[in-house]
Amino acid sequence: MAPFTAVVLLLAALRGCDGNLRFASYYGDDMVLQKAPQRAVLWGYAPAGATVTVFLSGPVKQKRACTSATQGIWRVLLDPVDAGGPYNVTASTPSSTAVLTDVLFGDIWLCGGQSNMYFKTSQVFNASEELALSAKYPHVRTFMAALNSSETELIDLIQVELPWSVPSARILSEFSAVCWLFGRYMFEKLKYPIGLVESCWGGTSVEAWSSPRALKQCGLQQTENSTKEKSSVLWNAMIHPFRTMTIYGAIWYQGEANADYNKNKYNCSFPAMIDDWRMAFHSGSGGQTADDFPFGFVQLCTNNKGATDDGFPDIRWHQTADVGFVPNYPMKKTFMAVTLDLPDEASPYGTIHPRDKQDVAYRLTLGARAVAYGEPDLLFRGPFPQLIWASETFVEINYDQLVSVRPSKDVFEVCCSVVTAPGGSSSRWVPAAVVAWSASAVRLNASSCQPSEVAALRYAWKDWPCGVKACPVYTANGVLPAPPFIVQKYEAGKRNIWKTKVVNWNGTSERRTPRWRSADLLQAQSQTKDGDEESSMTLISSRVTNIV
Repeated sequence: MAPFTAVVLLLAALRGCDGNLRFASYYGDDMVLQKAPQRAVLWGYAPAGATVTVFLSGPVKQKRACTSATQGIWRVLLDPVDAGGPYNVTASTPSSTAVLTDVLFGDIWLCGGQSNMYFKTSQVFNASEELALSAKYPHVRTFMAALNSSETELIDLIQVELPWSVPSARILSEFSAVCWLFGRYMFEKLKYPIGLVESCWGGTSVEAWSSPRALKQCGLQQTENSTKEKSSVLWNAMIHPFRTMTIYGAIWYQGEANADYNKNKYNCSFPAMIDDWRMAFHSGSGGQTADDFPFGFVQLCTNNKGATDDGFPDIRWHQTADVGFVPNYPMKKTFMAVTLDLPDEASPYGTIHPRDKQDVAYRLTLGARAVAYGEPDLLFRGPFPQLIWASETFVEINYDQLVSVRPSKDVFEVCCSVVTAPGGSSSRWVPAAVVAWSASAVRLNASSCQPSEVAALRYAWKDWPCGVKACPVYTANGVLPAPPFIVQKYEAGKRNIWKTKVVNWNGTSERRTPRWRSADLLQAQSQTKDGDEESSMTLISSRVTNIV
């Protein structure tokens, strides 16, 4: 077992010094252990020096023995067990026995973040119907850590809020809606047990959930804020204890608290936290949790309908490490649910807490199926620009997939500026209306800017860019919204990314005109011919290196 700090070892010794054999706090009846090919880790407390024998009885049988550490901790690594159950797990010494009953093997997902992950199933739209369905999913099990903080890294939870349970309306009424619905939808696809571990706290920053190692990667200092916001205190008490457990993946819903706190560091702090969690769980489980375990997250929804610069657009962008989509190079094996089109103006819990968690969980599920489980040919993310053209009066965006489009006057914007670093608070952004679209492209009216002044383009760069499922651009089936993006013509200190060579929709030297559908028939009929536009067209490539 990896060495622990003196303080943590003292805590473990105190927990084990009562002489009782027991499992660690997050093991219990009705739990799920990670299935094969990974190996599940079991550990707990016993008198120092005692030999602990662990028996697994059920569809298959195992017997493992170990000698407890001098600090009173024992640990066993089971052989791989296929999905299924039920099993009994018995730990015994010559003088005592501890038993876990109705244990299943499946995939374990950790659910973390702040209040929108904490948001209860009893608070969602159609809550009574969702709760009534619980009895149909006895193989999706739930566990919830209690809210606690610590100045040091703990190896076990201080307290358990909800022990491992078979789902019921009573249990799920207090459990995370996003976590539950995600697990339920995954079970419907995978058809084997799912274990859900909720560990989240409302109003908390990413810094509180990050280790000092991760914070150091981004030049962030330890803070002395309130109990739940102080740097690393929730990592110490509510995440670090789970690192010994073998898990399959994690989902995350957080970022609201960072919209006005270290906002400009989030493009570093969030990816750094993910990488650090992966390293810690891999090490803590003896290499059983993958060092690149899948990590899904929810891109921020909406809060203030009239706000244009409250930090939410920036956090959405930073959640992708300023790339615009995931997975990407700095955020490998991640997936994202875009939710900026799911506002809830009438939410009794505040607009920052929309009640539609079903669509959130479903979009996360698509990402998990593609990224975490490798389901081929599954459309799991919305359209993103592949090529962007600019002419005298139009901007044309070619997307990386087929799209469905609706008219929009102001969700797209162009920046009219000749400065070398446009896009800041002093830049002049003006609406660029959608005037036409094809199967995979959108044409915008950019006549509000002089051609020489068009310096940048952005999409859905508002806290509340559109109504419910009413943003301008979706996948062809209308299910997944395009994520927000921002690209600029010039990047300070970098090469000019608006190339002068004309490249067509397929990347060859002759441009092919799409079949346009028009938001304004007269404008569509008056568009210039291909040859007339050719000399004035320029190109933006929206690859990672070209994004602000």
